[in-house]
Amino acid sequence: MNACRVVLKKGEGRTIKSGGAWIYDNEIDRFEGEFTNGDVADVLDFDGYFMGQGFVNTNSKITVRMLCRKKDVTIDDKFIGQRVRDAWNYRKEVIDTSSCRIIFGEADFLPGIVIDKFSDVLVVESLALGIDRWKGVIIDELKKVLAEDGINIRGVYERSDAKVRLQEGMERSKGFIGDAFDTKVEIVENGVRYIVDVEDGQKTGFFLDQKNNRAAIHRLCKGKKVLDCFTHTGSFALNAGIAGAESVLGVDASQLAVDQATENSKLNGLEDKVKFKCADVFELLPELEASGEKYDVVILDPPAFTKSRNSIKNAVKGYREINLRGLKLVKNGGYLCSCSCSHFMDPELFAKTIREAASGAHKRLRQVEFRTQAADHPILWAADSSYYLKFYIFQVVEEK
Repeated sequence: MNACRVVLKKGEGRTIKSGGAWIYDNEIDRFEGEFTNGDVADVLDFDGYFMGQGFVNTNSKITVRMLCRKKDVTIDDKFIGQRVRDAWNYRKEVIDTSSCRIIFGEADFLPGIVIDKFSDVLVVESLALGIDRWKGVIIDELKKVLAEDGINIRGVYERSDAKVRLQEGMERSKGFIGDAFDTKVEIVENGVRYIVDVEDGQKTGFFLDQKNNRAAIHRLCKGKKVLDCFTHTGSFALNAGIAGAESVLGVDASQLAVDQATENSKLNGLEDKVKFKCADVFELLPELEASGEKYDVVILDPPAFTKSRNSIKNAVKGYREINLRGLKLVKNGGYLCSCSCSHFMDPELFAKTIREAASGAHKRLRQVEFRTQAADHPILWAADSSYYLKFYIFQVVEEK
């Protein structure tokens, strides 16, 4: 039994009772016993019924992050080590592990921490106070588990520099954990070579969640003219190029991203047919339409237009606009690949928004497939924060 007990209000806790992972501050009636933020506490229903154990932090609106549902379990190095081993064993069964997300927070029952593996480098993003205390143990256990499979990690870099750390009462943190190393790491995914900048790239340096979705466009792109919008470091564009596209234009508003994408294009010997342009996609698409440009495949992979429910209306407008503009650039019988990585843009709303864009563009859509994030980003049912990526492939046809 832990020193602190968190007692819920009567009628609250519906989320965790259905399998969720978070308890908000307005669900809590009282705290019993002494604790320091970041400690593990027992969670009790209003009538004293034991509901599990979790990290407590009164600085955060997410006051408790559930860690375990069992009463007779001690949260110690052995417990954390088994969670790490379980996470790695799962990845070995479901995905190419040369580069992958090994730990995905709540979905791996280690709330608030993400660890990505890029070849022989680990990148850590710790976003919650409770798990941050165990960060060193998690890294050491992960190195040990990987070494058992002959994988020796040459370096660990921390990218805990997201603003959400401030909401947890923590400072933002970035830098080496252990010895310094070259932070430009070469990886291979779907036959494409990339230089991943784990120090200055977005998030942990590379978006691994689209791995299988990038592979899914290969069969569409051979001999085709392709437009990749919000290309970041060129991942969809390079997959189109490797698949045999005749020409590819990748567009991003970041000059740094475009420079990195250009470097990746040269790395793969694709610089003659995979080109990149620094531009605002919202401004460029109407210009391309006005000039009469048409593409066989248009890919829309924007950043999250919303990170809260409060801004969802503006996000819908953004998604509708880029899909409408993108659809107008697709040749009759060509293909649109459209994504949303915002958790708050739920699947139903995203589908509705695309439907409205198609109506506005006077296009008919034939759904080829619907996909989500790669299996190394598992979706934990009831803990819906782990489900965020939606990916459609449509054939676009003129109205008949």
